Amino acid sequence: MAPNTAVLIEQSARNDASDTVANEGAPADVTNHDDGIQVSFSHVHFYVDHVEDLNVYKQLEYTLHSGKNDGIPHTETEFCPQNRDIIKQLVCGFGFRVTGVRKSTPTTDTNTRSVLVTSKDPKGVQFIITSIDSASHVPQDEMSHFDKKNITHFYKAHNGRQGIGVLGFQTNSVDAIESQYRKHHSKLIKESVQIFESAKVLEVYAYYTGDSSDSDVDTGTVLRFVQPLDGNLVNSRSCLLPGIEPVAADFDETSQAAYCDHWVSNVHSRTGFLKTLEETLGFNPKVDFNAGVVAAGEAQIESTVTGNTSTVVVSDTTAALKDQSQVYLPINNALSQVGHVHGFLKELGQGIQHIASRVENLIDFVQRGNDNRKRLAEGFTFLNIPRSYYGTLTVKQLTGAEADCAGVSQGCADAIMKVCETSGIMSVDGAVDLNITREEMDEILCSKLEKQHLKEYVSHEAAVLHTIFHSRYINLYKLLRHHLSEESYLGLVRNQILVDVQGDDLLYQIFTANILQRNAVEESPFLEFIQRVCSECKDEDGCPVKMKPGCGGFGIRNFLTLFLSIEVSKAMMNVAKAKAEGDEARCAHAQAMVDCFTDQLNESNPILTEISDAMTEEGHCRDRMESALTVEEAKVWEEKMETAAAAKQAGNEKLMACSSKYKNRMKKIRESESRRVASHN
Repeated sequence: MAPNTAVLIEQSARNDASDTVANEGAPADVTNHDDGIQVSFSHVHFYVDHVEDLNVYKQLEYTLHSGKNDGIPHTETEFCPQNRDIIKQLVCGFGFRVTGVRKSTPTTDTNTRSVLVTSKDPKGVQFIITSIDSASHVPQDEMSHFDKKNITHFYKAHNGRQGIGVLGFQTNSVDAIESQYRKHHSKLIKESVQIFESAKVLEVYAYYTGDSSDSDVDTGTVLRFVQPLDGNLVNSRSCLLPGIEPVAADFDETSQAAYCDHWVSNVHSRTGFLKTLEETLGFNPKVDFNAGVVAAGEAQIESTVTGNTSTVVVSDTTAALKDQSQVYLPINNALSQVGHVHGFLKELGQGIQHIASRVENLIDFVQRGNDNRKRLAEGFTFLNIPRSYYGTLTVKQLTGAEADCAGVSQGCADAIMKVCETSGIMSVDGAVDLNITREEMDEILCSKLEKQHLKEYVSHEAAVLHTIFHSRYINLYKLLRHHLSEESYLGLVRNQILVDVQGDDLLYQIFTANILQRNAVEESPFLEFIQRVCSECKDEDGCPVKMKPGCGGFGIRNFLTLFLSIEVSKAMMNVAKAKAEGDEARCAHAQAMVDCFTDQLNESNPILTEISDAMTEEGHCRDRMESALTVEEAKVWEEKMETAAAAKQAGNEKLMACSSKYKNRMKKIRESESRRVASHN
């Protein structure tokens, strides 16, 4: 594979889901393997430095729920995301609650502290968070999946860092899964099936250290399969893992339910992990970014989304939101010696990069998180997305003759841009203030434009104001048009939410800054939250469009944007640090990196639109070809499909050239900095 290619995106033919509509209220029946193995998302197990007593978190929840925030420590200093209690972050930031606990009783001793944190729907996202109980003298927990040796071993395997140690799945047969592992990958079995009163539990190691089963086992990350033995427990208890007891929790009115969407690994051998999952669980690739690579400057990776095959298609958006029967596991590997994935693997080893969860309204969800962080000094920060991703004001927009342009003269446009910048309502790169009103903008322009330009502005006032305010999200508008209201557009920009479109389906995404970090420079996992929507438009009967699993895709555009944004965020941190230390040369170097990543993001955006549109058309033509009633009709759609495929390939080639351009530009920036540093040593 050529090492300098960009994103060559291929939608797997196996991504096509059945059009069978699930019965209302019926449980999903997802068959993944010849042996009838069924799996669905269950829980994620975090290993952390410290978990407080349950009453500490319950007091925090009470304080939040009662509105008495005087009991919450608050500081006016800049929010620092490092050295935080992930449980308090989830409770304050997103309105999650502690809904379960691992209790130590006279008959049940444990040497760890564990709590279950969930959203408003406890059957949705389930985060089990465990730390060693330093006050306990119990040598071994009677439930091995809670024993402190798991944390000790995880820390040893991951350079002493906190992180995500276990991905948990519900299944109909742990025995069948164990049989497949013994047949194909017996070395990965951590221990035989454990039988408890309420469930059977099987744990296996996720990865090998190399490409195949001939290599050693990587014991740092575990896949856990839970089979409930009492059908009533499935309906009565949120967490099926033995040892977790439910506790009461009050959720406020504005909190939202969150549901599992996909869990992402960074690995040395992507193809090796894919093969393991296929041979044991029957998983197969759904979306491939592996016909090429994703590139940000010199950093390059490959990625494939694998998973089971769900037959569930629903017309009810609530049912689609809650369905966790479709398992998606994106898998990344690095192809360069720079960048986030390489750094993660070098510092931490193979492991879970991030956890993605679905919510009903991402704009409100993130707005709440941002507001609470400012109000309570607790919660999460998010990756920095350059405003140019959403849209900036340019002279061309003010002078052009297109529908979205104001049509004023060059001189008037220059004068308007100058007033906007000098008045502090527009940044030097053209990002217009999100909070200014049209009345305030009009008053500023009328009072500060010189006479020779004021008359022209007044005669084009409505068009100029529309252009200025429209510029704040013009890139999104070109992508989505009338799918969203201005209020929704501004909500996306204000909260730095990413947007992608696949046919009539939309995907909103946002990524937190790194979690479980002790120091800002360290690699660590993060969280992703998304909203999948089948367009805000309705069908001819006024009903929502039917939704398949994975509605909106996996952010073909946003996949590259995430990769770039991680690098941009790091570079922006370096800019801020260099400024604070008064190091002008290092600041200039970091700013050059920010500019390079931002320019690549802007140049890639329209190319990704071409690829996405071509992929959507190709899939549509394939569906029509396969459902054609005559040979002649099938031939017509086959030709159209080939045309769309050619357009996709042309877009891929453009993206390859774009990637190569910015790889070379970043190389020059790096080499220039190396020469500067060397000259001072």
